[in-house]
Amino acid sequence: MPNTIAARLASFVERLLGAPLPVALRTWDGGRAGPAGPTVVLRNRRALRWLLYAPGELGLARAYVSGDLDVEGDLAEGFRRVWSLARSGELRRARLSAGDRAEAARLAVRLGVLGLPPKPPAEEARLTGRLHSVLRDKSAISHHYDLSNAFYQLLMDESMAYSSGYWTTESTGLAQAQHDKLEMICAKLGLRPGMRLLDVGCGWGSLLVHAAKHHGVQAVGVTISAEQVQHVKARLAQHDLDDRVEVRRQDYRELAGEPFDAVASIEMGEHVGEENYPAYTDTLFRMLKPTGRLLLQQMSRGAVAPGGGAFIERYIAPDMTMRPLSRTLGHLERAGFEIRDVHALREHYVPTVRAWADTLEEHWDEAVALIGEAGARVWRLYLVGGALAFEENRMGVDQILAVRADADGENGMPLTREWM
Repeated sequence: MPNTIAARLASFVERLLGAPLPVALRTWDGGRAGPAGPTVVLRNRRALRWLLYAPGELGLARAYVSGDLDVEGDLAEGFRRVWSLARSGELRRARLSAGDRAEAARLAVRLGVLGLPPKPPAEEARLTGRLHSVLRDKSAISHHYDLSNAFYQLLMDESMAYSSGYWTTESTGLAQAQHDKLEMICAKLGLRPGMRLLDVGCGWGSLLVHAAKHHGVQAVGVTISAEQVQHVKARLAQHDLDDRVEVRRQDYRELAGEPFDAVASIEMGEHVGEENYPAYTDTLFRMLKPTGRLLLQQMSRGAVAPGGGAFIERYIAPDMTMRPLSRTLGHLERAGFEIRDVHALREHYVPTVRAWADTLEEHWDEAVALIGEAGARVWRLYLVGGALAFEENRMGVDQILAVRADADGENGMPLTREWM
């Protein structure tokens, strides 16, 4: 039906994109346009007002989070179709010319869309201060990690490991994959009873608890999330580990004192920023004894890029910086580390994130009770999109094993990979 709102919008969008709609569109008047499959539902005129004032990813995210836009059918398939079209080269980058803007304004008038810009959802980050200053970093970390310990307990397995698991043919599920990941980290670090371990960005204490319980180490974990510190302290008391593990609310830039036998930093370096990354690697090096090992697990992209797009930057991880693996290795070598092993885990993140996404859907009502409808919708977008980013090699994740050699160049490493 050419006179429906959906038909008029589809015609404008297809001309703007230079390609047919990859997903269907249904509007508040009941009209529908586009192919079979996932369907974007515009529930009211405000859904278009979000896009009028913030065209592209940010406007779509705001409309979805607010509930004015929804997706019926498989959300992951909808994302997959859009990104497939983009990779094929058929989808030209939409750039609004003066004529396009005039036509969009006329269409907005005809559809009754004009009005004051909607107030962005409360779930958006609103940071102030100098980029990657100590105070701003605390705000950025708090935005994501201080959301709700109860929500993260709902989402994750008992280990509370918020990073890629390690999946093998013997994996029975997420809990096993996370246990095997933690055990592999301990093996790569060569942990033995009595050694001292530092975990920089310790999260909810998964590695601290595992290493102390199963490998007999004395451990210190640091995080700038107040909620994480509270949770870890409760876990240590629960496992009777207070005398062997310490957790501090402390920035990596504040670390000082006696060096450790081993240092780990699991998916924390993404929050450091490119300018501060040399200080971060210098700190990791300084906190290690000679012949001590570092295990760094970190996500990567093909270029140094702030965030992961407008949605991630505003709703998930403000001020996050991704970089190529080679750039990270260069930073480590400049700090003095000898790189001993690089283990790509990209494929392992796909089932990890999908397990979290499945849990979210299975416990949707509980999640909404903990973080609200809008917060749960943020996480649905985040997890579905994240799994596809790893599946399609738009993001990677690697475990990097490095060592601080002594003054004579000895590194204490075995001739073979003892963890394999």
